[in-house]
Amino acid sequence: MSEVRKAVQKLYNTYPFPPDPLLDEPPPGYNWRWHYQSAYNFCTGMKPQKEKIRILDAGCGTGSTTEYLVLHNPFAEIIAIDLSENALATAQKRLEKSGVLKNFHGTITFQQLILESATTLEGTFDLINSVGVLHHLPEPEIGIKALAEKLAEGGIMHIFVYGELGRWEISLMQKAIALLQGEKRGDYVDGVKVGRDIFASLPEDNRLVMKEKQRWQWENQRDECFADMYVHPCETDYNIDTLFDFIKVSGLDFISFSNPDTWQLERLIGKNKDLINKANNLTSQEYYRLIELLDPDNITHYEFFLGKPPLKRETWVNDELLKSAKPELNPCMLGWESKSLFDYQFQPITLDDEEFIFMQYCAKNPQKNLTVDDIISQTNFSLDRVRSLIKKQLIMMTLDFN
Repeated sequence: MSEVRKAVQKLYNTYPFPPDPLLDEPPPGYNWRWHYQSAYNFCTGMKPQKEKIRILDAGCGTGSTTEYLVLHNPFAEIIAIDLSENALATAQKRLEKSGVLKNFHGTITFQQLILESATTLEGTFDLINSVGVLHHLPEPEIGIKALAEKLAEGGIMHIFVYGELGRWEISLMQKAIALLQGEKRGDYVDGVKVGRDIFASLPEDNRLVMKEKQRWQWENQRDECFADMYVHPCETDYNIDTLFDFIKVSGLDFISFSNPDTWQLERLIGKNKDLINKANNLTSQEYYRLIELLDPDNITHYEFFLGKPPLKRETWVNDELLKSAKPELNPCMLGWESKSLFDYQFQPITLDDEEFIFMQYCAKNPQKNLTVDDIISQTNFSLDRVRSLIKKQLIMMTLDFN
């Protein structure tokens, strides 16, 4: 094991991460990115054909993501790997304590394994989740290629890595702590103390202090979070250009950012239509780069989906195809059956009467087996309004391939 990897292992054995409390009940709400049906629907425009899938949680830490994967994919075979034995022990305790395994009909296996060695696992995976891990590898390119090799054809992968522009102040503090630690660098308890002493000593109007108070102070009350942010021994930060170079190494297709609202230019310069028109001539990569250049403080990370071809995707522009599809509700909503509810992103929405009636049919459709054409023939709904519900991720569509 390399010295860098030993240092990372030591950090997470000292401060297992994330430090989410162990609960006596399942986690609250949902995270649609870890719900295979909803994530697949987001990526392809369609509900997946199967429920019995294989999932790899690549760098599970203390199991916060694994717990949701178990909760939302009750028939899956899940393998969770991590470098830290202490984090893995906490992850297993988390699942046992919360009770999510009671209604789980699949299998869950924890294994101490470095991410680059995922290639040694048997078979391939329909969904790979790797949040906050690749950017901590000595050579992230080796890691993403290993995961790409284990992704099944037609599979999807969700990744989260750091962005350099929104973490600029963090990077400066990391370097300052390392300088003051000197020979004690690698003593993470000491590093946390040095970092907290620096923040306590700097003027209140110091840029690093202001950014910490504005953005990170609440979560950094926990030493585990502070250590992960400021004294980590290995970190690679990206910008859009280096990110897409990184993705290219994987050989996979970029599908979409999983926080799409962040990547809408209209929220920044939408009042100037001439600028928006100019931006429409940019490539996708240039368009994303423009957004992060104009809004650097808010681009602290990138969360996105990749897919392995062939991955069929449907836009539903064909009227006859849409009419033949069978709609049902997206399972990642909170508050149904009500006109006022929270969507898959936990954003509040209000349905009008016609939307509500159409979605009532969709809610019964797993039993009724109705097509879009069947439902609109009994309602005042239009195909364009069906497309609107699809775009909002409120309904999922199934095509009968038989």
